[in-house]
Amino acid sequence: MTGVVRVHEVGGPEVLRFEETDVGSPGPGQALIRQTAVGLNFIDVYFRSGLYPPPQLPFTPGIEGAGVVEALGEGVSELREGQRVAYASPPLGAYAERRVMPAERLVALPDEVSDEQAAAMMLKGMTAQYLLRRTYRVQPGQTILFHAAAGGVGSIACQWAKHLGATVIGTVGSEAKAELARAHGCAHVIRYDREDVVAGVRELTGGKGVPVVYDSVGQATFDASLDCLAPLGMLVSFGQSSGKIPPVDLGILSQKGSLYVTRPTLMTYTAARSDLLAAANELFEVVTSGAVKIEIHQRLPLRDAPEAHRALEGRRTTGSTLLLP
Repeated sequence: MTGVVRVHEVGGPEVLRFEETDVGSPGPGQALIRQTAVGLNFIDVYFRSGLYPPPQLPFTPGIEGAGVVEALGEGVSELREGQRVAYASPPLGAYAERRVMPAERLVALPDEVSDEQAAAMMLKGMTAQYLLRRTYRVQPGQTILFHAAAGGVGSIACQWAKHLGATVIGTVGSEAKAELARAHGCAHVIRYDREDVVAGVRELTGGKGVPVVYDSVGQATFDASLDCLAPLGMLVSFGQSSGKIPPVDLGILSQKGSLYVTRPTLMTYTAARSDLLAAANELFEVVTSGAVKIEIHQRLPLRDAPEAHRALEGRRTTGSTLLLP
């Protein structure tokens, strides 16, 4: 039997229950993984709360983890038993000591990347990769705005953007997070809890605004994000930790300078295995070179998933959080 966290009805963190189950054997094209670390992400909250409809009830949340291949199903040729692998992809089910995964969604880990690093960075790091290198390709000399700069994605993306030669303005909600943001690549930090973000960005850019805003906060920051953009600028809305963005009159985009808005997801950018491997390899490269450091600030036992969710929703986490089977 294998320990897993299950959700029998959507709701608050208390619906996360640690149970025992039989995960079964891998079928054709699948691999059985003994997991060594599981990544915690806001998308887990969205599914647990019902903001994103789960595929069925009960379900096991989580889409990011790392571990060792224990068995392979028929037709799997790219992996071998005993190999260290990681993933950041559906199907849901990462909150488990062992699980079965489609082999094509697994990425072999280089020796220089530990299991904990991988579980802490695959989803957040590949998100940073597509944001900075594909959705809006950041260029040297540009000034960009990144909300929640001390969070899991922010702490990776801000380092990466600095490595690319950009000047990063980050927003945070406390002085402790401001220090973290500065340590992770932000040249300027704006405290949104006590400063006007738009005024700060305009002052830092000589009134011009920025060519791109990366925003995972959603409802609370949407209007300000638009007002921080230069004409023809792009708002990349890739999350909604503060709530869902209400319907928008597209006419506002023309009024504010012929702006662009996009709502991308990692799953679209890594749907093809070639894109998945390219994103993972670029992430491995910046991490193993030392350009981007993966910092794990919280580790909790898997059975303490409810407390991990409370901390994440209460904005009491920084960097990456791991659940350890």
